[in-house]
Amino acid sequence: MSVWNYVVTAHKPTCVSHSCVGNFTSPQELNLIVAKCTRIEIHLLTPQGLQMMLDVPLYGRIATLELFRPHGETQDLLFIATERYKFCVLQWDSESSELITRKGSHFSNYVQTSAWDHVVSFRAMGDVSDRIGRPTDNGQIGIIDPDCRLVGLHLYDGLFKVIPFDNKGQLKEAFNIRLEELQVLDIKFLYGCAKPTIAVLYQDNKDARHLKTYEVFTKDKDKEKDFVEGPWSQNNLDNGADLLIPVPSPLCGVLIIGEETIVYCSANAFKAIPIRSSITKAYGKVDVDGSRYLLGDHSGLMHLLVISHEKEKVTGLKIELLGETSIASTISYLDNAVVFVGSSFGDSQLIKLNMQPDAEGSYVEILEQYVNLGPIVDFCVVDLERQGQGQVVTCSGAYKDGSLRIVRNGIGINEQASVELQGIKGMWSLKSSIDEAFDTFLVVSFISETRILAMNIEDELEETEIEGFLSQVQTLFCHDAVYNQLVQVTSNSVRLVSSTTRALRNKWDAPAGFTINVATANASQVLLATGGGHLVYIEIGDGTLTEVKHAQLEYEVSCLDINPTGDDPNYSQLAAVGMWTDISVRIFVLPDLTLITKTQLGGEIIPRSVLLCAFEGISYLLCALGDGHLLNFQLDTSSGELGDRKKVSMGTQPITLRTFSSKSATHVFAASDRPAVIYSNNKKLIYSNVNLKEVSHMCPFNSAAFPDSLAIAREGELTIGTIDDIQKLHIRTIPIGEHARRICHQEQTRTFAICSLRNQPSAEESEMHFVRLLDEKSFEFLSTYPLDAFEYGCSILSCSFTDDKNVYYCVGTSYVMPEETEPTKGRILVFLVEEGKLQLVTEKETKGSVYSLNAFNGKLLAAINQKIQLYKWMLRDDGTRELQSECGHHGHILALYVQTRGDFIVVGDLMKSISLLIYKHEEGSIEEIARDYNASWMTAVEILDDDTYLGADNCFNLFTVKKNSEAATDEERSRMKVVGAYHIGEFVNRFRHGSLVMRLPDSEIGQTPTIIFGTVDGVIGVIASLPQEKYLFLEKLQTSLRKVIKGVGGLSHEQWRSFNNEKRTEEARSFVDGDLIESFLDLSKSKMEEISKVMDVQVEDLCKRVEEITRLH
Repeated sequence: MSVWNYVVTAHKPTCVSHSCVGNFTSPQELNLIVAKCTRIEIHLLTPQGLQMMLDVPLYGRIATLELFRPHGETQDLLFIATERYKFCVLQWDSESSELITRKGSHFSNYVQTSAWDHVVSFRAMGDVSDRIGRPTDNGQIGIIDPDCRLVGLHLYDGLFKVIPFDNKGQLKEAFNIRLEELQVLDIKFLYGCAKPTIAVLYQDNKDARHLKTYEVFTKDKDKEKDFVEGPWSQNNLDNGADLLIPVPSPLCGVLIIGEETIVYCSANAFKAIPIRSSITKAYGKVDVDGSRYLLGDHSGLMHLLVISHEKEKVTGLKIELLGETSIASTISYLDNAVVFVGSSFGDSQLIKLNMQPDAEGSYVEILEQYVNLGPIVDFCVVDLERQGQGQVVTCSGAYKDGSLRIVRNGIGINEQASVELQGIKGMWSLKSSIDEAFDTFLVVSFISETRILAMNIEDELEETEIEGFLSQVQTLFCHDAVYNQLVQVTSNSVRLVSSTTRALRNKWDAPAGFTINVATANASQVLLATGGGHLVYIEIGDGTLTEVKHAQLEYEVSCLDINPTGDDPNYSQLAAVGMWTDISVRIFVLPDLTLITKTQLGGEIIPRSVLLCAFEGISYLLCALGDGHLLNFQLDTSSGELGDRKKVSMGTQPITLRTFSSKSATHVFAASDRPAVIYSNNKKLIYSNVNLKEVSHMCPFNSAAFPDSLAIAREGELTIGTIDDIQKLHIRTIPIGEHARRICHQEQTRTFAICSLRNQPSAEESEMHFVRLLDEKSFEFLSTYPLDAFEYGCSILSCSFTDDKNVYYCVGTSYVMPEETEPTKGRILVFLVEEGKLQLVTEKETKGSVYSLNAFNGKLLAAINQKIQLYKWMLRDDGTRELQSECGHHGHILALYVQTRGDFIVVGDLMKSISLLIYKHEEGSIEEIARDYNASWMTAVEILDDDTYLGADNCFNLFTVKKNSEAATDEERSRMKVVGAYHIGEFVNRFRHGSLVMRLPDSEIGQTPTIIFGTVDGVIGVIASLPQEKYLFLEKLQTSLRKVIKGVGGLSHEQWRSFNNEKRTEEARSFVDGDLIESFLDLSKSKMEEISKVMDVQVEDLCKRVEEITRLH
């Protein structure tokens, strides 16, 4: 079963690696283009801020992102190169508002590609890999000559690849030039040179750093293509110099940014200034002439570097501290002192640079923060609410931008006020006049009375009266009505009351002997049903209630709705009625109550709530049953026909449906034991759970004190709260100002423990390491245990031992000594939480770094350097306890990742892939029974089932191996077979079993085992193990989708997902790409039909099957 896996992204990458600014979408528009690992975002700069225009996936990890403008063009083109040596040039097609890939002269085929319905037109694309060559240690460098004569790429040591432009701005055939300098730190093109000229910053074999310039000659085809030594060079630079900034004309030349000095250097000038020691990570040009630059360093400080000059002569350099931002990986100056700071270690920011400093002396004002989960170093999956809903708590960010993030699926309600009220049977909000913006009254109905609450001057809810309303009976329904009136329906009458004088204006009484069972109303209509199946339709006038029509139905009515979905917000043409006995839902036309549609719902459970609503211009009928199932139909408003029936399970109790609006969009709240919000995205309905336990009733309550709020009736209380943004994942940030590296949850003590490190730039020891205890609800630090100097926390675990009822936190550490190549000493610390404090119970010294700890049959299993060691928990004579070594297993290079199941131990090695060990009780020993003989540098392992194990490697691949238990010979049994391979394009740091969504036992998804993973780029993903027939269906769908959806820039999905490391490339197998599968739901109807033909499955059925699987996350 676990051999077939579905890999999908629950949270997209958020680490920003590159950004650039230019006129990409039109000559007049300024765009910010941001690269996040495998995604490109295009933003438009507007007076209100940044507006997202496009967010597309790229089939590659972005290594270079540069805007350039060939001669004769009015807007910029985008050059992208990927880590697997593919490149493309993209152009915006303003007629269709789409990306197109610019065509090159040696690419004759014009490829039309739909990037999720965004056409990407080719300007050029190609492959710049070489068959031989050693990839550079310092990463790829991609640069474009300022005069657009050529693109330069430094991909392999000792080679500089050139792609020339022809005079029409098209790219020609690429070629290599040999580069003497092997240890290149940076290369940039210089401005204002007659021939394309590069400046090369390099390190020689004595570790000294120098700068050289070269002119690039691109002579005729038959002659040599070569470098000519350039006009100048500069030797013996700052030992920390690693960044070049080319200065535009008229000044020209280059800035060399070091750790202690900044140098300006050109053919005829040399200026240097000292700076306080820092490592500059990013720079952004402020002025077109390049006289001012923003520099961002490793500690998040932003400086302004100014080149002072007289005409074209540089006279000096000045540097000034502006303030603190996130640790920048990229800086893009937009306009009007607004700057985008992209970060890989913290949240990215949009900042404004002010002329005057604030009270703290900072010129930086943060306008907006963009959440970034990366790098996720570790995480744990917990169910804090204890209601079957997993949440992921991550160790995110690094250094000062470190934080914990609580990521949960679903929508949170932020409580503003609450009051204890038992037995609420219904709630409605009313206005004091029809054209008022805010609600005034909140009507709360109980079994034998009705109370009215209103906001007083102190913004508190207090009880009030509406004289015309009956208060000694239960209210069935009320609503604002036209002509500044309010309508109340009770079990024997309909009352019409003035909202200004609050006096009764009219009433309609139920016939003698009949009681009203259910009722609904809008601003001008009332529909009610009495016992015996009588349906009565009443219209509201100015002080009048007119009974327009009465119909006798054969069964009792269980629920009704006349919510207007057409153009008139006060009048509905249709009524939806749910019935007892025949379990049907019927559509009547108003005002005549003509029956036009009757649909049997099937089963024995009656409809308890119906709702007519429109999302994104499509009308729906929602029908909730008494057992927690919800049916949705698309409604044809002219014929009343119900089509496209879908059924979902929301909970186990009856559901009541209400509409509400948030951020000017309409949503539906489904109140039940598992409340949810139903909303529409890309014309498809999405169900997002609300993070509250049982909700019996909900109504929108938009008052002046609590704008855009909801009133929610729960077990014994009435809560008023605002609702989170309506989105799938909700992220809460706990900034801790230090780098959390390991995290663990302990249910019994309701705490988390983390291993963290704090950087202290001024102190003698620059790093301090801690074990910290946090409260699981407030995330406050309860207790801290400082580690020794040079001691790092490497692993943490909550476990209990045989014959001991306590639950302990165990921490594995490592002494990282500056003079040692590998740690030779570490400790295992065992803590007990007593009264919210960490008490050290015992410690055990180890002969190496404790990379991993696992609970193992009441004992403790540790991975220490190259050894796996088992400890048992012993009681000393004096009643104290200690860890005693029982047995071990050698034979690894470094045993970094260990998972256990029963007596089996799976080890992920630094270099030697995955091996499987077994603990033998009789002999009390650990032996290896099988291993994968491929060389893979592991980054994480997990056990899928007894025989199948999952691994992630440092080349961004996933693979699965299987124990070969059926094999005939011992030799074959000792080899694990690779059964699955896949390129995920993400560096995975951790796998954990668990789920982000509510697991409903009765659904198919509830039975699907899932693993969550976290990556360096901030991705949270899910791997689900599928039954084979389901996998084969999805694999066939994936193949069909590849033909219809072409990648941005013409990059191939098949090549992108193929397993790839330094030794080999092989096709992906036994894994299917959930992101591609789920993009099916965003396709146009015609594309869906195309795929449905190939698959030989109805579109409706395909949608249903894909929607079902999206529920995994």
